[in-house]
This record gives sequence, C-alpha cells and structure tokens, in this order.
Amino acid sequence: MTETMRAVVLTVVAAGVGALLGVGGRLLLRRLRRGVAVRPPWCEIAVGGLTAVVGARATAGHLTPTWAPVPVALGWLAVLLTATDLARRRLPDALTLPAYPGVAALLGVAAWGGAGPGLVGRALAGAAVFGCAHALVHLAAPSAMGAGDVKLAGVLGAVLAAVDWAALLVAAFGANLLTALLGLLTPARCRDGPASSPGARAVPHGPGLLAATWLVAAFPGEAVFAGDRTSPW
Repeated sequence: MTETMRAVVLTVVAAGVGALLGVGGRLLLRRLRRGVAVRPPWCEIAVGGLTAVVGARATAGHLTPTWAPVPVALGWLAVLLTATDLARRRLPDALTLPAYPGVAALLGVAAWGGAGPGLVGRALAGAAVFGCAHALVHLAAPSAMGAGDVKLAGVLGAVLAAVDWAALLVAAFGANLLTALLGLLTPARCRDGPASSPGARAVPHGPGLLAATWLVAAFPGEAVFAGDRTSPW
C-alpha cells in the first residue's frame, strides 16, 4: 500500500470513528436536561469531518499520536456545545464540567508521551488565566458573556496554553471575530434568545470560543506565530 493510499484509508477510518462519536453525542444531547434534539445526520457529519481533519494531519505527521486525541475530543465537545448554545443559548454543566477531568487526562497523556511536564504547568496556568479573564468580562457585562462561557473558558485555556502561551491571545481574538461574524449572519428576529432563557445573550459566544480553540489545537504550528515553542509540534 502506497503512502498516499494509506493516508486516505486512515482518514476515512477517522471519519467513520468520528461519525460514530457523533451518533453518541446526538443521543447524549437528547437525554440531557438542558440538551437539545438534533436531527441526524448533523452531529455525525460535523464530528466525522473534524475527526477526519485530525486524522489526516496525524497521518501526515503534523500532529503527534499523543496529541491527536485532544483535538478529536475537543471537536466532539464543540459540536455538542455549539448545537446547544445556538438552540438554547446555554452551555450545559453536564458537558462543560466533565470536560475538565477529561481534558486533564488527555493533556497528561500528551505530556507523558513526549511534551514533558512543562505542558501540564502551562495548562494549569492557562486554565486560570483564560477562566479569570472571561469571568471578569462576565461580571462587567453579563449580557455579553454568560456563566457557561466562563466555565468553558477554563477547559479551553488549558488546551490553548498547552500549545503555546501566544495561543491564548490568538484564540481570544479569533473567538471575538467569529462571534461578530455569527452576529452578522444571524437574522435580527433570532438574536433575542429563546423565551425559555430570559437574559440570554443576543449572539452566543461559545461557538466562537470552541471553533477558535479547535483550530489552534488541530493546527498548532499554523495558529501560533510567537513565543518560545516548547510544545512537541
């Protein structure tokens, strides 16, 4: 089997695995108290596509085997949380809080697999910095950023800082840009949030945060362009 054929096969397998994860995610969303019913095959397509990208980059040698599970898990979480945030203007604790030990375990594997203990230290500090920064914004302007965004920010900050300190700034800027774009694409009649969520943000910030962080995690070399690189990429 040629290298090209091997890469294609592994990418297709990754897409299939992602589609199965999407099925599980869609069923999980239906069972959550603050979840949402998503029609098939949107979760399957979205998770499968993101996983295929990660698989292709790992096969090409752009991501180490111990780091690749991080963007895979983050992509799965991003699809579920984005679907819920767009539909309900909420980021359920049932998804954001379990993400902390899950991401911690994956980053621990990445550190053990060659990145070194420095990755763990950066992740802990990044979670604190990113989480506190978003908490301050929430306190200053609750209508601009919800409590769910603050809870999510700690998890995402850990992943970003594990890549590089500069990734925190890159993702923050990218998230704001994506949220602004989402606001432009959202019809005016849909910007007031569901009636079941009084005070919900006009445009959810969670999808932008998740997309920007996933891009950094899946494309660490391309996303980070400053700082002393100590990560394994």
